[in-house]
Amino acid sequence: MSSPLDLTGQEERTAATEPADSSVRPSEPEARAPEAPFDNGTEPSFSADAADDEGFDDDEDPEEASPVDPEVSDEIRRATEALKAAEAEDAQAAAEAGDEAEEPEAVILEPEPEPAANEPELQAPTTTRTGEPAEIDPDEMDPDALKVVLRLHQHGHQAYLVGGCVRDLLLGKKPKDFDVATSAHPGEVRAIFRNCRLIGRRFRLAHVYFKGGKIVEVSTFRANPTELEPAPGAATDEASGEDLLITHDNVFGTAQQDARRRDFTINGLFYDAAEGRVIDYVRGRRDLDERFIRTIGDPEVRMREDPVRILRAVRFAAKLDLDIESRTYAAMEGAVEDLPRCAPARLLEETFRLIRGGVSAPALKLLAALDALKLLLPPVDAYLREHGKEGEKTFYAFAQALDKRVSAGEVLDDAILLATLLAPIGRTQPAEEGQDEGRASVAHVIEDLLAGFVEAARLPRRIAERCRMLLLMQRTLSGERRKKAGAFRRHPLFNEALAVFAMTVEATGEGREALEAWQAGEVPPQRASASGAADAEGPRRKRRRRRRRRTGGGNGEGGSGAERPSSSGSDAGEG
Repeated sequence: MSSPLDLTGQEERTAATEPADSSVRPSEPEARAPEAPFDNGTEPSFSADAADDEGFDDDEDPEEASPVDPEVSDEIRRATEALKAAEAEDAQAAAEAGDEAEEPEAVILEPEPEPAANEPELQAPTTTRTGEPAEIDPDEMDPDALKVVLRLHQHGHQAYLVGGCVRDLLLGKKPKDFDVATSAHPGEVRAIFRNCRLIGRRFRLAHVYFKGGKIVEVSTFRANPTELEPAPGAATDEASGEDLLITHDNVFGTAQQDARRRDFTINGLFYDAAEGRVIDYVRGRRDLDERFIRTIGDPEVRMREDPVRILRAVRFAAKLDLDIESRTYAAMEGAVEDLPRCAPARLLEETFRLIRGGVSAPALKLLAALDALKLLLPPVDAYLREHGKEGEKTFYAFAQALDKRVSAGEVLDDAILLATLLAPIGRTQPAEEGQDEGRASVAHVIEDLLAGFVEAARLPRRIAERCRMLLLMQRTLSGERRKKAGAFRRHPLFNEALAVFAMTVEATGEGREALEAWQAGEVPPQRASASGAADAEGPRRKRRRRRRRRTGGGNGEGGSGAERPSSSGSDAGEG
């Protein structure tokens, strides 16, 4: 995650990155995308002068500055101050967490040793022992992951490529990353690789580092705790019913046990690079051929063990264009009510993975069909129920516009993703005037959602405040509120807000002229409806004019007034 935005005009960027929060970051090797930089590669500063002035003053003659709506100025200023406070709070929390955390070991990237004369060459075969072609072409695999697998084989351990990389290669897709599972314990892995360090407290994993920042994650085979026999004399409470929710998963096992503990058959495939063959303990090849998502074992039990698997099944179905097997789907419907039992941070992270993957529209449709949106994104669920078919059409148009950008390779941070999905709600439920005298507000249901994410799901406050700020700025971009173009453009979040507005225009077809004007560096005219509403509210507060400095002559003041006409009439519409 990038360092907090510099809103005070300071140019320096801290060199230390924020330590990862395991409750929010993915626990799997799928890396979280960094926050998007600004167009010029740096984050523009918001000058203190602009913040202290009355709103967003344009680059005009200070004596002839056009009037500005004080309510709009206070709203944006309060939101900016809240964002600064949130970023400072997150930075302090990260620093405190870093002080308490165990200091990470230094990673020393040493060159690969030269093979000994009697040492076999570390190269994956292109054919099996029977002379048939390898089931997966070694050229399609990551060479560093192959090195790890073959080196572990060389030292007498079982080692396979596992999970999503095998699944994607068999489907003809390019894997995002390559993971390795082995019979070697973490300490043994570390002893074999010089460029390795161990991470994790609950379950130790080995990270093998390569040049360029690449990491190959190596895990030891694990067993499903629910399949192990209870220890002698262990108490069981059969009368009250069995609770299958997994709260610990720190048991070493065999390769077959490791495959069976995984969630879906398509994720339980192993690939033996040394033999050139797929190892299938769970009949995952069959389901890949039939294009089905099916749980390993009893779907009722597997969904109750970990209800987050509902979101994972939805993500795989949307991402890979697969169907969910009927019994698995029925178990997902029955386990939706167990989602609140899962850690809120895990639910939030899995929800963001759905949105980040470029398949938010089909994924959210499937979640709505499962009746899971009311637990994950309550305002979205309420919006869809209240506005019916028309609301569904609008909301999923926003989601499709978002997917289009993500699929095109555009890197959008979480605040933009969330703001885009909440934008249709903000359009129908504007903030109440005077709702909170201390800070700018958006629709109260959005405020409640963001507050809940921060308090329960550990969403960084700066992400929530950035999302709120982006939604507030939509009212200025659309022409609903007055603006001062110069300082508004210099705001650090202007580019992100404009990106959200562009997706709004694409989804609704409204405001295209305003968007083109902003993109061209111009100021669009204020919307007629907004102007009429302002007139209906009553006369605006008069702005005190600055006294001009006399340059001489008894009649200088009158002469000045005659020679320089007031600009209030010509600039009022643009202000």
